[in-house]
This record gives sequence, structure tokens and C-alpha cells, in this order.
Amino acid sequence: MLLLLALACLWLAAPAWAQPPGDPSGSAPAAGSEARTEVGVDEHLGRMLPLDLTLIDEDGRPVALREIVDRPTILTLVYYRCPGICSPLLSGLVDTLDRLDLEPGVDYEVLTISFDPTETPDLAKRKRVNHLAALNKPFPATAWSWMTGDSASIAAITDAVGFRYQRAGKDFTHPGVLTILAPDGKIARYLYGITFLPFDVKLALVEAAAGRTGPSINRLLYYCFSYDPDGKRYAFNILKVAGIVILFFAAALALFLVLTSRRGRRERS
Repeated sequence: MLLLLALACLWLAAPAWAQPPGDPSGSAPAAGSEARTEVGVDEHLGRMLPLDLTLIDEDGRPVALREIVDRPTILTLVYYRCPGICSPLLSGLVDTLDRLDLEPGVDYEVLTISFDPTETPDLAKRKRVNHLAALNKPFPATAWSWMTGDSASIAAITDAVGFRYQRAGKDFTHPGVLTILAPDGKIARYLYGITFLPFDVKLALVEAAAGRTGPSINRLLYYCFSYDPDGKRYAFNILKVAGIVILFFAAALALFLVLTSRRGRRERS
């Protein structure tokens, strides 16, 4: 059973998390680590995003989150000059939005927030133009907001989401995740990786529209894989899986010995 679990981890995670060795991703999910670390995601399903916060939009105007999050929302926390996973994640999102049979601006919207307080609205605008141009189907510009903010506002948002990141030189180590929000700002679902199935995103948005929350299936993969900051990629954690296998067989052996002993006593009786 556990061997099949290990193989399932490899199969499921390969398309979503595999990165070329030279990709300086600078990102990591921490749920696969041995204990709580400085980088990762603590799922806060059902928690409310602080909608009273004010951020700065692409045109330099202050906008309250409440004015943006008024329907199911795909939230991405990135930083715009990221040399690693942010671009693949946003490109993966663009590809998914192209294949999503929901109407942007009506059925859902997208909100991208930079967690680097030094980044400017001008940089956010350039990113917005590039990614909207990459979409192959009509997509209203108002349906995808690109925001920046001060350190206090960013901290309030990342704390509410459970998004933990760490500065690494001039860059950041951070997880790659989509956070699905309900129209009232409630956190409904987390989707991990850099590629996403349109069905998964649609289901998460539909459930968010109904106010339902649900666990993330990919949390299982976090136990099977750990982030290698030196190699800048996800690596299969053989020690953890091997530990489970050893514990499983130890428990099975103990159970076998107990049952054999009981059966032997009954036969002697």
C-alpha cells in the first residue's frame, strides 16, 4: 500500500512541480518539511481575508480589497521581479484561464498581489499588460487586478492566507499556490503547483461561489516531496516514505505476532 502511495506521489507531482535543474525558482512548500519552517502554507480554510485593507492598483490608485473581491476570486501572492516560480505559476494560470469555461469578470476574477513592499505600481502594470496579452481568449482587463502595498498590509494578507515566505538575498523563497476566495473574502480552497487543471479551478470557484470550503488533495504530496533550496527544485523525500514503510511493516509484524500468539493459546486450550 505504501509503495503504491510513493508511486502515486511521483506520478501526481511530476507535471505540477517538476522544474528544470537550472530554474532558480526560489520557492518552496513547507508542508513537506519535518516541522514548521519559515517558508510554506498553513491552510486557513474558512478564515476571512481583511477586505478593509487598502492596496495600490496598477495605476497608482488606492483601492480597498472590498472593492475587488466581490465574486469568487483567484488570489496569487507573488513578487513581480521574481526570477523563478512566479513566472511559471502565472503562465500556468494564464493557460488554465484560457481553457476555463467560466466568464471572467462575471463568474470569477483574479487578484495578484506582490508581497515585496518595494515593488511599484509601474512594475505591476507592465506585468499586467504582458499576461493579459498572453491570453488567447477575450479577457476584460478589469477582471485581473495587479496590486502592490506597504509592509503592514502585505503582512496582514499573508498572515490571513497562511502564506509564509523568507528573503533570500535580493529575492524570496516562497510557496507556489493559488488561493480561492469566496465573494465575501472567505478562504475556500488552496491549489498548489505551477500548472492547474481547469476542472479543479472551476470546481474550486463554483464551491467558493456557494460559500463551501474544502481540503487540498495536494497536501498529501507535500509529505512525499521536499524543496531543495540548493538545487532549486522539488525532490522526492525518500526518507519520509521509507520511514512510513518501515513503520507499516513493523506494525504489521507486531500485529502478526499478537494474532499468532493468541491463536496458539486457543489451540493449546
